[in-house]
Amino acid sequence: MSADMRLTLRALSALLGYPSAELQENIGDVRAALRQEGALPPRAMERLEPLLQAFETQELLDLQAEYSDLFDRSRSLSLHLFEHVHGDSRERGQAMIDLGQHYIDHGFAIQSSELPDFLPLFLEFLSCSDPVEARTWLSEPAHVLQALEERLAERGSSYGAIFHALLALARATPDRRAVAELQQRYREEQAKSIDEEWEDAPVDFSAPLHPGGGPTGVIAKIRAARRAVRQATKG
Repeated sequence: MSADMRLTLRALSALLGYPSAELQENIGDVRAALRQEGALPPRAMERLEPLLQAFETQELLDLQAEYSDLFDRSRSLSLHLFEHVHGDSRERGQAMIDLGQHYIDHGFAIQSSELPDFLPLFLEFLSCSDPVEARTWLSEPAHVLQALEERLAERGSSYGAIFHALLALARATPDRRAVAELQQRYREEQAKSIDEEWEDAPVDFSAPLHPGGGPTGVIAKIRAARRAVRQATKG
């Protein structure tokens, strides 16, 4: 595997964002970025192919509906990492502050309304980091990534391949005890009704779930990074 994984992290970040017309139109660039860099083992690339093909063949509204059903309507599949680590405890707020400060200290400006622990945003940050440091950071929530992969596999979702790929990049073996604890919490949450789980959540029907329609900036970064890699190769 390639030591560099900048393109791969950005591609996976794009795939984990809310499906947009731009992402769907440029899914070929995402696949090319993954292949060009060669950071993922063949098995991880093979597992990603059904998801990439879904973006090429399915209607955008169907892709968006599936995404919302998975990631917007279940805390057990939340893409906010600290949801799984800290839940609603006070530690979550401090962890969010610390991570946001880490972004600032490393010159990474958050240009969206997303919280610092939103996984696509976290992957964008890692794509700007030294590969060794990025791999270390990515290995920290390995048990969360493993649990999410297993939960998505139970639903038969091709999105699980992204988490398999992230674990391959991290080169980390998740703590099985930590994974088991997360899965126990998941089973307990599954016993609750959706209404009970979200009864205290405010609802604003005038605001879209995903302002801006998706990770438009990530696609541009993938293209720019691919051009930079090609120029470096020619040089």
